Amino acid sequence: MNRPRRRLETPIGASTLLLGFEQPVRISRAGRAPDTLVSVYCGPTTTAAIGEHGGRISGVEVLLTPWAAFTLFGTPQHELVNRTVDPDELPHSLATPLRELAAALAALPCWAERFGLLDEVFTRWWEAGVPSSDRVVRAWSLLVRTGGAIPVPRLAEEVGWSVRHLESRFGEQIGLGPKAAARVLRLQRARRLLAAGRSAAETAAQCGFYDQAHLSGEFKAMTGCTPREFTQARQSPAPASPAADRMSGEATSLVLPARPGDWSVPGAHFSKTRRVG
Repeated sequence: MNRPRRRLETPIGASTLLLGFEQPVRISRAGRAPDTLVSVYCGPTTTAAIGEHGGRISGVEVLLTPWAAFTLFGTPQHELVNRTVDPDELPHSLATPLRELAAALAALPCWAERFGLLDEVFTRWWEAGVPSSDRVVRAWSLLVRTGGAIPVPRLAEEVGWSVRHLESRFGEQIGLGPKAAARVLRLQRARRLLAAGRSAAETAAQCGFYDQAHLSGEFKAMTGCTPREFTQARQSPAPASPAADRMSGEATSLVLPARPGDWSVPGAHFSKTRRVG
């Protein structure tokens, strides 16, 4: 890519760690000043963000289930909801600062060696981290498996906790409460069905929305556009390439037109790891 790029990034059921090698990205959220960073940690989100770069970006993006991020960094996840921060500002006690890890990855000659180093470092951090609650992991897995459709009281019953205790532990280890997490996962499933060609009415029924208007309202609140606008934007002028989405098989992003005066730097090189957690 030899030109600036802007993408609208919708909420997904994951936290994001971007270990950048060289040029910064700029991330904007409604109601917040833009953040311009080379390496980025984004906690769980319920609203969309716009990510921009000047045409050159290199690094590794790691998608983490929120409870895995809690174990790796030991940070209560509710402190990071809808936030973008420099990873080294997280109040963790990792032996290797994130900026040093990014520099070590950049210095390696190939992606196989970079992924090998990431596996080694993450395994070490995982073993030294604060274990996530098995019940939180089970509750999260149930939410993911049902696409956010399981009622919160039933979810609490399934893991043997009260609703209040489930909410407390989710705030610590997931960031979002179970109801908000269910909203994000339900929206994620809806985007997937719409991208596959399902109608808004059919999607609303399959995902557990009251009706099409409920789907549209939730979609607008969390992505900034209606289901129709999102679907049309992904189809025009050309369908979004698979590389434009942050998760394989998911409709997560919209490539937006570049604005006059945007950054302009030649070249681009970027890779993703597999998901963690």
